[in-house]
Amino acid sequence: MSEWASVLPRIVTPVPSWTCTRGYPGTLDQVGEARRFLGRLLDGCPAAADAALLCSELCANSVQYSRSRAAGGQFSVHMKVRLGRWVWTGVEDQGGPWRGRPRDTERMHGLDIVGALAGDDCWGVVDGAAAGAGGRLVWFRLGWAAAPARGSPARVTLAC
Repeated sequence: MSEWASVLPRIVTPVPSWTCTRGYPGTLDQVGEARRFLGRLLDGCPAAADAALLCSELCANSVQYSRSRAAGGQFSVHMKVRLGRWVWTGVEDQGGPWRGRPRDTERMHGLDIVGALAGDDCWGVVDGAAAGAGGRLVWFRLGWAAAPARGSPARVTLAC
C-alpha cells in the first residue's frame, strides 16, 4: 500500500490507531462480504453504518467499472482508524479507463453519495497509473461522529 501513502491521513501525536487491508475477488457478491467485514471491524463506532455504505458503493464501482471485474480480477479495501477521531477507507481496484457520465439530476450515483456523506474535502480518487502503481484508489474519511454514551466505551475490533 506504500504507493498510496500520499492520501493516508497523517497521525502527528501518538494515539490509539490501527490499519487493515483485505483483498476480494472482483465479483458483485464480494461487495456484501467487504461491507460485512468492515461493519464487524467498526462495531461500536458511531460512523460504522456510513462507512459501510460508502465502502460498498466504492466496491460496487470497482467490480462494475474497472478491470477488477475481469476473470481473476480483484479489489482491496484499506482502512486506517484513529480511535475517537476518524475512519479512513480506500478501495483499490485494477484501474481502467475513467468515464465520467453526464450529471443525472434525478438520482444520486455512488460517488455523489460519497461526496454527500464525506464532504468535498474528505474523499478523492488517486490514479495509480500516474504513480506507477497501475490501479486506482478511491478513498473517503469520516469523522468519528459522536462520543460513546457515558460508561459504555466504544468497542472497535483491533485485528483483521
